Amino acid sequence: MNTETVREWLNRRPFEAFLISMSNGETFQVKHPENVLVLKTRLIVGYPETDSVVHVSLLHVNSIRPLETASS
Repeated sequence: MNTETVREWLNRRPFEAFLISMSNGETFQVKHPENVLVLKTRLIVGYPETDSVVHVSLLHVNSIRPLETASS
């Protein structure tokens, strides 16, 4: 995965929540564009409701897909 693809998802209007799938099978939900910080080789995904963050290596991101599609 690359930063441009992630930024495209974050900049969509209207914003559409999405799911990040990792090579190890983990998934991370992004429900608001301000909850992700895009760096050169990683993402920092924040979860304000639990006051936590996850550091995600772009190298291990397999896919990004709409959250609604992923849950159905």
